[in-house]
This record gives sequence, C-alpha cells and structure tokens, in this order.
Amino acid sequence: MTTFRAFRIHQDDAGHRAGIETMAIEDLTAGEVLVRAEWSSVNYKDALAGTGKGKILRHYPLNGGIDVAGTVVASADPAFREGDRVLATGSGLSETLDGGYGEYVRLPAAWTVALPASLTTREAMIIGTAGFTAGLALLRMTENRQTPSLGPIAITGATGGVGMLGIDIFTGAGYEVHAISGKADRFDTLRALGATTCVDRHTLAFSGKPMESARYGGLLDNVGGATLAGFLPAIAPYGNAAICGLAGSPALATTVMPFIIRGVSVLGIASAGTARDVRDEVWRRLSGEWKPRHLDTICTKEVALEDVASVFGTMLDGGSFGRTVVRIAG
Repeated sequence: MTTFRAFRIHQDDAGHRAGIETMAIEDLTAGEVLVRAEWSSVNYKDALAGTGKGKILRHYPLNGGIDVAGTVVASADPAFREGDRVLATGSGLSETLDGGYGEYVRLPAAWTVALPASLTTREAMIIGTAGFTAGLALLRMTENRQTPSLGPIAITGATGGVGMLGIDIFTGAGYEVHAISGKADRFDTLRALGATTCVDRHTLAFSGKPMESARYGGLLDNVGGATLAGFLPAIAPYGNAAICGLAGSPALATTVMPFIIRGVSVLGIASAGTARDVRDEVWRRLSGEWKPRHLDTICTKEVALEDVASVFGTMLDGGSFGRTVVRIAG
C-alpha cells in the first residue's frame, strides 16, 4: 500500500481542522487518472476551504487545492498514458473530489487536460484557476464582439491573481488596460505588466447617475458591489462586463439603463464548471497567443506543501499580491 503526504481538511463534531497527513492512494476519491502531483497554487477559494471560513467542500474529509499539475502514473482511460504531463483546475477538486494539495491525486479523465507543450507544470500553476478565469473572460467577451476599438478594459482587483494575469493576457491580446487597485505601491509592477493607467480604488468617484460618459470599452471585475455598480454606467455601447469575483460584496444595486440604452452585456465567468470544449479552447489560447509574458513577475511567492496554510490568512485579509505556487514534489 503506497502512502503519501497531503493537506487534508476535516469538519466533524470536533469542528474544523486541516493539516498535513499521511494517507493511502487507495483512499483517494474516484477518478480514472492517477497523477503524481508536482505543482499546485493558492486561490481565494483554497484559503476559504483551508481555514473553514467558507463552505467550499461538499463533504469531508478531502484534500485541499483546486488546481494541480503533474505526471500520470496510471490511467484507466486510453486518452492518458503513464508519463503524460497533465493539469486540472476547478472541476470539483477540493469540493467533491480530493484536490491538488497532495503528492498524488486521482482525476476524472473528463476534466484532465493534457499539458500544452509550451507550458511547464509550474507555469501552468502560475496561470492556474486565476489565469484560466481571465482567459475565459476574454474568450466570452470576444465571442460577444468585444474589440480593442471599443476602448480600454478596466480591471478591478488588479493586484490579485486574476487581476495581474488579466492585465498580461488582455494587453497581449491588443487591449488597452486600466488597472484598478487599492495598493498604489504596486502600480509600477502593474505598469510593467502592460497597464497604461493605474487608478487607486480609494480615489474612485462615481456620480451615482444611471448613465455616465462612456470611458471604458469593457470591464473585468473581481470586486462586485458598489465598484461594479459604479463602472457599469461608464461602459461603451455594446461593451461587456465580465464578472468573476466578489471581493468587495456579492450585492449589486444598479439600474437597467446601461443594458437597454447602450446594449452593455454582463457575462458571468464561472470557471470551476466550464464545459470541456470551452476549457480546452481557453488552455489552447493560454499556451499560445494569449500566453502571459510575465509569469515570473506574477508569481510572487512559492511555498512547499507543508507551508501552504501559512499564506491563507494574508489572502483572506486582502494582503496577497500576485500568485502563490505550491511545490508538491521534492
């Protein structure tokens, strides 16, 4: 019986607890593809799950980590063979299935993605759910006729993982990006990623009117609440607001005016359950024409598996910057 280390999350009569444990491969949740994990990443969802401050897991216990990349060691599905490099993001990991915070993970073949040749497993995890979310937003926006000619894209929460990768991905695709963040001391980094304008969110002033002058071609929003409500009236005719976060608030108080007068569209970006054909298309582009050019800058922290919990508090307190990858192997 092969055993391995994993960051395992429990919730029972004794309350919430999580930490490194030794478990058997045979005890992993079901899946056709057994993977020796090499890298994972830390997302806001991981921090909520690991601390018990969010109801992420559907049952207990499970290994944490919604992202993983590594090497196939066994497969019951002919699409994958021993030695193949693969990745998975979302797709039930650390919700209904054991996640990527373990030296081994068993993945459903339906959600296992062959690692593109132009990406290493580490690069794939710098991108991870955050970059996939930004790429999915760009795909949905362009499918809804978003073009650079409509005007700049505002990206809120710009110093987070989705925000920084979004700046890199959107500017690489030819869009002008205005970065919105409360961390003014990080503006030089955001400009280095490609943002032409950086705005301190503390200085944002919205009129509160149902319509404002059209200053933005579109929006990638990680914040929600009053910030999202403030930007919607300033989006150009037939621009898109891609919504992927609620760091500020899940509430939205607005009017229908931007939608019925300017034809603005709100696109929900739900990365975890993305259809397989769309998932493959996003990764094809993220490893090709949309591949982020500044991954070394965006990856601001690397931790070993046993130290993964040390970054959760900072992330939940809004103090994270860029992407944290988790070194599983070695």
